[in-house]
Amino acid sequence: MLNKGSFWLVVGSQFLYGQEVLDTVSQRAEQMSKAMSEKLDYPLIYKVTAKTPQDVNKVIKDANYDDSCLGIVTWCHTFSPSKMWLNGLANLQKPWCHLATQFNTSIPNEEIDMGFMNLNQAAHGDREHGFIGARLRAARKIIAGHWEDPEVLSDLSLWMRTCAGVAFSKSLGVMRFGDNMREVAVTEGDKVQAQLKFGWQVNTWPVGLLVEYIHSVTEEQVDSLMDTYSASYDIATDNIEAIRYQAREELAMKALMDEQGCKAFTNTFQDLYGMEQLPGLASQHLMAQGYGYGGEGDWKVSAMTAIMKVMGKDGNGQSAFMEDYTYNLVEGAYYSLGAHMLEVCPSIASRRPRIEVHKLGIGDRKDPARLVFEGKAGSAIVVSLIDVGGRFRLICQDIECVKPILPMPNLPVARVMWKAFPSLKEGLKCWITSGGAHHTVLSYDVSATQMRDFARIMDVEFIHITKDTAPEALEHEIMLNDLYWKLKG
Repeated sequence: MLNKGSFWLVVGSQFLYGQEVLDTVSQRAEQMSKAMSEKLDYPLIYKVTAKTPQDVNKVIKDANYDDSCLGIVTWCHTFSPSKMWLNGLANLQKPWCHLATQFNTSIPNEEIDMGFMNLNQAAHGDREHGFIGARLRAARKIIAGHWEDPEVLSDLSLWMRTCAGVAFSKSLGVMRFGDNMREVAVTEGDKVQAQLKFGWQVNTWPVGLLVEYIHSVTEEQVDSLMDTYSASYDIATDNIEAIRYQAREELAMKALMDEQGCKAFTNTFQDLYGMEQLPGLASQHLMAQGYGYGGEGDWKVSAMTAIMKVMGKDGNGQSAFMEDYTYNLVEGAYYSLGAHMLEVCPSIASRRPRIEVHKLGIGDRKDPARLVFEGKAGSAIVVSLIDVGGRFRLICQDIECVKPILPMPNLPVARVMWKAFPSLKEGLKCWITSGGAHHTVLSYDVSATQMRDFARIMDVEFIHITKDTAPEALEHEIMLNDLYWKLKG
């Protein structure tokens, strides 16, 4: 179980059935929350059995102003008149999950009578409760099934992880070292709208200030970080000074970000004034610690990398900055090769990465140290957030990563190879139709369902490219989406 924050269970009922029923509802809610918490990724804390509008309003106000509350889970054990929820839910500022369940698993043949029916009428109460969510057009997650069902618990845990990402997003600072790469369209975007939608504070710090921090790093600090590198990676170069310089860059960037409350950063090889190397190993090891990164000044992918790491396993999952680099277009062996110049997170490595030093053909600086590895095989997604003018679109594509079909001994970068769905050619059509960027976040442990939930909570458009997606149908979907979002304002 993760400990940073919790979720509140709010149960619905009313006074109609008497105090004995209300006492039973509270006892069961407490029992359920404790038992479920043992199997969920975050604690589920029973807060109240709401019986009046005042009860609902108070618990929602409390949730809104409690930073430790990551979201609320509602359930109606008995019938709960939905108008009493109206004002409270209209003011809810935290993610909301409607858990449609009941305490008992089966219908007891001998025990069932009208007393049992009055107490155990979640099937009735949850429909009334569900209506008010639909009437409010609220961004709610609906999970249905018995509360002890492993599938229900899994679905709830994944939603909780998503909510942790949402909470993280709301206070995320992105540090831009310099501006974007010149003339690149997709790395642009409306930073004010991004702050309104996602909470991100995206600002620029001069590269010259970073250089001052690099020069202030001590030899003792570098020695300590070198020990960490040696414990985590194989050093496959004699150019130790290049590695030590990367350590200086990492320590300087981390110090600056931590001082300013930032958890994501960008840079560009066109703005390295005063730096000896483009940060490679430095950026990779920062990502391994949960920081987000975006190349070419791409602050959107930097923020999404950090957020998806929080949404992954144990709060720092297997998610990495990625870029489609080249294709294998041999019939029967269609693959994408993903990589970047230097900066791919080692959290997705199939085995222990190597630190190597090689010439870099761009940036006009000394040869940078970097981690070289192959990504692991397995199901994954790639995600792109784009600004389509006045609003954002979140694009998610299902992929299947494979062991690279070629050793590529002269490619001195981290690399991942995958099959795209529905196929490379059809998937590429879908990606381009959607406007997906060349920078993405590749993740093995964040699901497309989580990304859909994230988009729903943040109120942005979501496109999911699956094995069943057809380019023509997707084009029609995007056209209708454009109309919807323009009407929605």
